[in-house]
Amino acid sequence: MPYSQTTTDTQTHAVNLRIRSDIRALIDRAAKAQGKTRSDFMIDAARRAAEESLLDQALVRVDQKTYDYFIEVLDRPPGGDGFERLMAAKNLGMRNAVCTRSAGCRLSA
Repeated sequence: MPYSQTTTDTQTHAVNLRIRSDIRALIDRAAKAQGKTRSDFMIDAARRAAEESLLDQALVRVDQKTYDYFIEVLDRPPGGDGFERLMAAKNLGMRNAVCTRSAGCRLSA
């Protein structure tokens, strides 16, 4: 549900914040690293946080029978061919991936 500004929704409003100087310096460094103004950086960060917060809240309504089945499936112990193959697989020197939105992913040791 990405935010999209309509052509009629162009009016802006002031938002005033009081923050410690060390946090402001951190925000300024991050904004500069992305080539943004402090305001643009903070607006983008706040909008992303708001979207993620709302997307994390999913309400699914089901009848009691469906809910009971769902809980029963979740409570089952793992099993099956795919699970057995996964548990039997050897670690082939896999490494952890470190990912950030701005820099992408890289492998760590």
